[in-house]
Amino acid sequence: MSSNRLPKTTAHVRVTQQSWQQGTIEGEVIAGSYAWQFQWCFKRGQLAIEPSSGRALIQEPLGRFLEKWDYQLEPGGDYSFTIRAEL
Repeated sequence: MSSNRLPKTTAHVRVTQQSWQQGTIEGEVIAGSYAWQFQWCFKRGQLAIEPSSGRALIQEPLGRFLEKWDYQLEPGGDYSFTIRAEL
């Protein structure tokens, strides 16, 4: 019996700003050796991530996390989720 485990990385999210009037959540996400700043415009369903280096690795999983939890996230809050990849 072989143990083929999928690689995984924990992404750590910190929410730095939130505006219900503008429909935005801003923050940072760190996964592996990468760090990004993001702005989630939940009223439009748009996610902006900077810098572009490694963005393709985090765009989809971060988007799913934000879509699922956006109304429960608060500024100053620290959150995490698992990515099925090794970063």
